[in-house]
Amino acid sequence: MTDIAETKEPAEPDGLAVGRTVVDGTTVVTVTGDIDHHTCGALRHALVPPEPAAARTVADFSGVAFMDSSGINALIAAHQAHGPAGSLRLAGVRGPVLRTLEIVGLTTLIGCYPSVRDALES
Repeated sequence: MTDIAETKEPAEPDGLAVGRTVVDGTTVVTVTGDIDHHTCGALRHALVPPEPAAARTVADFSGVAFMDSSGINALIAAHQAHGPAGSLRLAGVRGPVLRTLEIVGLTTLIGCYPSVRDALES
C-alpha cells in the first residue's frame, strides 16, 4: 500500500513553485520554474530534510528549464544535509539543466533518473 501525503507552497514572487508529496516515506519535491539567485533559497529550504537521519528525497525537476550556479550550490547543500545514511535523487532533469549538472560533475554525486517512479524504485 502506498502512503501519500501532499502539501503545496505558493510560487515565490520570482516564479518558483514547490510542492511536496510523501510517498512511502520518501519526500518527493516537485519544482517548477527557473532556479537562480532570486529563487535558490526556496529550493534549498524545500530540499533540506527536517530530520536528516536516513532521509530520502526525490526532486522532480521536469518543470525546471533554467538553473544557474546558485541552484548547484543549493543541490550540494541539500545533498550534504541528507547525511551519509540519507539520499537525494533528481528526476526528470532535462536539456540545459542536465547539461549544467553534467559539466560540474554533480551527476556523479547526486543520482539522476528519467522519472520520479524510476528514482523512487532505485
